[in-house]
Amino acid sequence: MTGLTGLFVTFEGGEGAGKSTQIRMLAVSLRGLGQHVVVTREPGGSPGAEAVRHVILSGAAERYGTRMEALLFAAARNDHVEEVIRPALQAGKVVLCDRFLDSSRVYQGTTGNLEPAFIERLQNVAVNGVMPDCTLILDLPAAIGLERARQRAVGPSSSNGPDRFEKEELDTHEKRREAFLELAERDPLRCRVIDATQSREKIARQVLAVVAPLLPLQRRDRFAFPEDAT
Repeated sequence: MTGLTGLFVTFEGGEGAGKSTQIRMLAVSLRGLGQHVVVTREPGGSPGAEAVRHVILSGAAERYGTRMEALLFAAARNDHVEEVIRPALQAGKVVLCDRFLDSSRVYQGTTGNLEPAFIERLQNVAVNGVMPDCTLILDLPAAIGLERARQRAVGPSSSNGPDRFEKEELDTHEKRREAFLELAERDPLRCRVIDATQSREKIARQVLAVVAPLLPLQRRDRFAFPEDAT
């Protein structure tokens, strides 16, 4: 990522794995270390991409097939990259993103049955050279994650039911879990798998232990690794 001096961290995993919670907790920790942090998400993250998010998650595009969904995700991602992520990285900020291109590889590729070559070409155009420095995969049995997601969707603080993906069958979610783990095996330098069945506090310590060494040197010396981070 020539010319990009910030740090780009993405969070991946199945439904209900706790990505949003861990991103919020990491953002607090990093800001305490003096970092300028941008928290964002996909699909969405920029005005144009948020409009596409509604179309995708409402299920309005489902009848047009997985290939059309993949194209919509790519269009949203490109807008997100160019309007939010790239400028933040050029400014030396830390970008924490809830889902990125690995989700497309899993959701539209593995369980959407789209050709890997098509997905990769599409992602190359969408990200335009902006790749995560680190990807944290929160691993959770699909049955647990799906139940969490569905409880969240119908809880008192929610005005919506389950989204387009949360409604799918358990077997589909388990295939996605396996696909995320396979991605981590293929790219161990970028991807780290974290057991999401642990307490959120322990997960947060492990997440921080992964990300902190990637910060600029002048910030790293303020960080002490917790003894139970591994």
